[in-house]
Amino acid sequence: MARNEQLIRQHKLLEILERYRYGRTLSELRDEVVKELGLASLHPRSIRRDLEALQAAGIDVGTQEVQRGRVWKLGPQFRGSHRITATATELMALSLGRDLMLPLAGTPFWSGIESFWHKIQDSLPDTVYRHYEKYRQFLYVLGVPIKSYEKKRGILKTINRSIMEHRIVDVTYRSAGADQASRRCIHPYAVVIYQSSLYIVADATDVEDPADSIRHLKLDRFEKAVALDEWFEPRKDLDIRQHLQASIGIFSGGQPKNFRVKISAMAARWVTEDPWHPDQDIRRQPDGSIILRVTAAHELEIIPRVLALGAEAELLSPASCRRAMAETVQRISDVYA
Repeated sequence: MARNEQLIRQHKLLEILERYRYGRTLSELRDEVVKELGLASLHPRSIRRDLEALQAAGIDVGTQEVQRGRVWKLGPQFRGSHRITATATELMALSLGRDLMLPLAGTPFWSGIESFWHKIQDSLPDTVYRHYEKYRQFLYVLGVPIKSYEKKRGILKTINRSIMEHRIVDVTYRSAGADQASRRCIHPYAVVIYQSSLYIVADATDVEDPADSIRHLKLDRFEKAVALDEWFEPRKDLDIRQHLQASIGIFSGGQPKNFRVKISAMAARWVTEDPWHPDQDIRRQPDGSIILRVTAAHELEIIPRVLALGAEAELLSPASCRRAMAETVQRISDVYA
């Protein structure tokens, strides 16, 4: 049994009870928990223990005798503690955040965002909402591609549950450029949003070297995901936050490298206005150009950025990446010859 399983069930029970004003019986709660968590079976006694644990934690969950039997429901103290108030400024901030999260449309996460947004709308006075609508006409979020993961909803739900339960997942995955999909088992750790796409940070069990086994798998390329009745022990040497901050993009694998790029005085402003990485180092030169030092996990995180600056940038090191850059430029020259 996964060590988080009871906590996950209790969280799911609260979600279910919030949806039913008049409560649910133990068997009804059991059936919904089994369905929504994808469990093989669950005894009503486990549900009763979870409900009693919620009561012991101070959550207002009570029982009531009705025609179909005893039902469990949330009390007025629980609902009252979730009363939502917001100012027009806070509503504006939330609205902008909702626009930035549009890549999550079609996922279980987006359902939560929309549900919370509608609760706030319903609870605000008309004057506050009119004030928000007035100023929202002059503030927009652009550059977020319209993308939906509706077709991947089931896969994401399986992976998300497996992350919480530390469950091994058997996936069918088609790598970029591959003719056919392949099956592999992964240990999923996190979901990442990067440039409007979702990625799964996972430990690939088919890679022998633990130092090179962490992969960032794009959700678009998943064709199937099945949570196995097998669990994994999370790696103690892996800090997901530090791992993601160690690079400027979404590439993974291998040890991060230090890159040096010379950027002309004309293009220097672009790089300082839109940094490549929070920890980048910029050394200004007497002629107005800059030397940019940045760490990345893969040269393909650097080469496209240098190419985007054309002749205004020169990749200085490491030497292997400089050679790869020269080969890329030569191939481009051949195309336009």
